[in-house]
Amino acid sequence: MNIKEIKELINIMNENGLVELEIEKEGMRIRIKKPSGTSEVVPSVIIEKQPQTVAGVTKEEPLEKVLPKKTVEIKSPMVGTFYRAPSPEAPPYVEIGSIVEPGQVICIIEAMKLMNEIKSDIKAKILEILVDNAEPVEFGQPLFLVEPL
Repeated sequence: MNIKEIKELINIMNENGLVELEIEKEGMRIRIKKPSGTSEVVPSVIIEKQPQTVAGVTKEEPLEKVLPKKTVEIKSPMVGTFYRAPSPEAPPYVEIGSIVEPGQVICIIEAMKLMNEIKSDIKAKILEILVDNAEPVEFGQPLFLVEPL
């Protein structure tokens, strides 16, 4: 399957209001999923080759991910625990589809009992939130996928 065919599938999804599409073709499984809260599919495509069995041994093929051309990952600047909101009762700082400004707090990372506000460096639209609330994160781990504006 080539990029043109994938783009056609995305157009079909947008035209028919589909949220998710999965196709198996030529030993490959392709899943396209629209992030919640968006009206158009952001090309977040996962292409998974089916395991091949040779002499009774299953060989796993790597996954491929095709992202929009203009995307940036906001990565964790430290090791700690990721929090989407300032407190359990408060709404999250950002949601998928939110527009963030430079200097705007987008999450908190707790490290050694200190709550560190993580701020956006750029004006961008949040495409994906890559970490669950209260999940441990590593230095350099992607937290958000954004589209610079």
